[in-house]
Amino acid sequence: MPKLIVVEKPETWKFSLEDVEVISPDDYITNNTYQTIKNLKVLNLCRSYQYQSEGYYVSLLAEARGHKVLPGVSTIQNLRFPSILREDSLDFDALIQTTFKVEPYDRVEFNIYFGTAKSENLNKLALQLFQLVQAPSLRAVFSKKNKWVLTSLKPISLSEVPEVDKPQLVSSIENYLQRKRDYKYDKKKYDLAILINPDDKNPPSDDRALKRFYKAALEAGFNTEFIGKNDFDQLIQYDALFIRETTNVNHHTFRFAKKAESLGLAVIDDPASILKCTNKVYLFELLNANKVATPKSFVITEENCERLTKKIGFPFILKQPDGAFSRGVHKINDLGEFKKVRDSMFEKSDLLIAQEFLPTPFDWRVGVIDSQVIYVCKYFMATKHWQIVNWGAKKETSREGEVESIPVDQAPSGLLKAALKATSLIGNGLYGVDMKEEDGKFYVIEINDNPNIDAGIEDKILKDKLYSIIMEVFLNKIKLDK
Repeated sequence: MPKLIVVEKPETWKFSLEDVEVISPDDYITNNTYQTIKNLKVLNLCRSYQYQSEGYYVSLLAEARGHKVLPGVSTIQNLRFPSILREDSLDFDALIQTTFKVEPYDRVEFNIYFGTAKSENLNKLALQLFQLVQAPSLRAVFSKKNKWVLTSLKPISLSEVPEVDKPQLVSSIENYLQRKRDYKYDKKKYDLAILINPDDKNPPSDDRALKRFYKAALEAGFNTEFIGKNDFDQLIQYDALFIRETTNVNHHTFRFAKKAESLGLAVIDDPASILKCTNKVYLFELLNANKVATPKSFVITEENCERLTKKIGFPFILKQPDGAFSRGVHKINDLGEFKKVRDSMFEKSDLLIAQEFLPTPFDWRVGVIDSQVIYVCKYFMATKHWQIVNWGAKKETSREGEVESIPVDQAPSGLLKAALKATSLIGNGLYGVDMKEEDGKFYVIEINDNPNIDAGIEDKILKDKLYSIIMEVFLNKIKLDK
């Protein structure tokens, strides 16, 4: 993908990179070549990003033209609200305190160039700030009263960059634009990033499945790379993002999805799906409002929880709104247990979900992408347990129940119909619909935006074709946006 650097005086900036053109903002705004060419990456180094300035219009027009630009308009808008940036910096408060632990003064100011600072001990913090505000050059100010806090974070123009820092800025730009690949570049058309967490003990895809995703992506025509949570600033380099890490709203996976979507990438899981699927209160309201069959359920608060037992009998299920992988879910057998468990759960959330207990030997799981069913599984309960996962099991071998995969065309039609209706309320991404079956009727328990796809289980029927289908969906999403 060709790269542009937009700066007021192009003749004063020299770069040793191939496939990089340095132009003025006027050229970018008015030259018909840049109005029509697709798939450009644009670094906007204009002296100002103020509203209706040339720098502002470079980023605005870049997004309108489908170019990947840094900084984006959303970043420029965020810079107008420093209080929001200060609140967001609390996500890495521990790093801030550690960085300035031995600082003798009560105020520190430093410049950041594409995530790097002049002082080595500031680089980790500089990278976090760059990921928070993706602007090429930033000036950060921290001050200390009771503890260290971010006082100011704003972009600086090239004229404000000290002469002694110019070599570092040029080097940072070149490092940012150079991409490291783990295989030889072969001029494939699109770039795909797969977000994973190697330290996740319960990832949505195991290593063998990830290798099969990688192989399918290459065969579909993608340059493919695995990325981690520290690669937020690299999203501008890609055309698509595939999140294969457990998602949550208050989590870096959601920030990755939001940023990727703002850059125009094809994203699975998209932020709307994460937002909808990871909160069981939302799902309860959504499914019931659209007459999708679910077990009898109630939203409870500390004020109304005493009345619950008049509406639902023991045992029942009590759920944390944002629980995942069978965590935050409790079977309540009597009033004493209810009081004990709900007190600890209300410490984490003002709302809880109480749901009728439907004892079944297995849960159905229907995998759906882009409104088509791609796998159907029966997840059997863990040994002597009421869930498919028993986190309290002493032996790891008895933690999870057996799984049986069946061909889609052999699955009950009512099951497939319920799954497709439920996912149509969320979007057209990748979902796993968990259901119970009782007397031939199917009840939706929840919809997962980041469903398990493990080698030898969910792919047992379709094998490599399952991964190819998902990559084809990515290709179609990209082409629709071009």
